[in-house]
Amino acid sequence: MMNKRKPSEARERDLQLALTRIQRGRSHTGETKITIAAVAREAGVSTALIHNHYPHIAEAIREAQGRSSRIQRDLKAQDLSTQRDKNRVLRQEIKELRNKVASLASINEVLLAENTALKEKHNVFNMIDLAPKQHDNSYK
Repeated sequence: MMNKRKPSEARERDLQLALTRIQRGRSHTGETKITIAAVAREAGVSTALIHNHYPHIAEAIREAQGRSSRIQRDLKAQDLSTQRDKNRVLRQEIKELRNKVASLASINEVLLAENTALKEKHNVFNMIDLAPKQHDNSYK
């Protein structure tokens, strides 16, 4: 017994018609949800056949589901670009903040040195006897 296969064009047409019937609610098998498995059942083929030999039909099914790999890829690429832009801005901000920290650390060191010098001067003034000297009262 010979099992005669359908030509590729005829099988592709069957798959497209199966997808259209499901989309319009006129499925012969009662399918209502658009999936690769549902289209395969409607067309009487395996899901592997769709994946392996008719990837454009699989993509059309994903587009009908709103899950097109191209759309998902484009959305991810757009999101990646947005995140890279944010990353670039944040890296620039980090660079500027590091420069400010370095500048403030330098200013802090100068102020610490000045503070030490002022404390030393203050200690010298405290050592000087500021008590009034007793005057000789012999002139009275």
